[in-house]
Amino acid sequence: MTATEPLRPDLARELIARATKAAARRAKRVRNQLDAVQLGQDRHADHVDTKVLRRVLAEHDWPGHRLVGAEAARAAWSLALHADDDADFQRAAATLLERAVQDGDARVQHWAHLYDRTLVNSGRPQEFGTQLVLTTTGVELSPVRAFDSLDQRRASVGLSPIAAVRETVHRRLALDHQADDSSTVVLAEVA
Repeated sequence: MTATEPLRPDLARELIARATKAAARRAKRVRNQLDAVQLGQDRHADHVDTKVLRRVLAEHDWPGHRLVGAEAARAAWSLALHADDDADFQRAAATLLERAVQDGDARVQHWAHLYDRTLVNSGRPQEFGTQLVLTTTGVELSPVRAFDSLDQRRASVGLSPIAAVRETVHRRLALDHQADDSSTVVLAEVA
């Protein structure tokens, strides 16, 4: 085993496969490409993904870079980020991810995104401006605490200024509208 190989490549493969399938399902859901049966199957798969990640966290704490590698750690983050139906689990995952960041085993940007998601899902303003909402008029930033100091907080966790993010999202939306007949587009996670 080399220094860059994860300790649990089997777990890495499972997390990557689950996150890849979940992203494909989300893209179809956002574009309204699922019928009622498929939508139910999609939600069930999301619950199963959350249950699997819950088991991984119980057995290993946060699956960080040393355990599963950078790509699978990102996959775990994506699964936790989209576990919106289980707020308690999402908050617990954010706590474990924060510890992994402090141990140098995870990206602080992932923690900032997940932490913001837990705040928004609990009806509180976000800290880092990572959570955007697609509306009929475009993309809006979910409420943010102390907007005047947002870019300083973003910089403290290695995130770009909010104006740059808004421009990137605007360009992506324009490209998606050109490539897609539907009026609904996929909004990818933007750091």
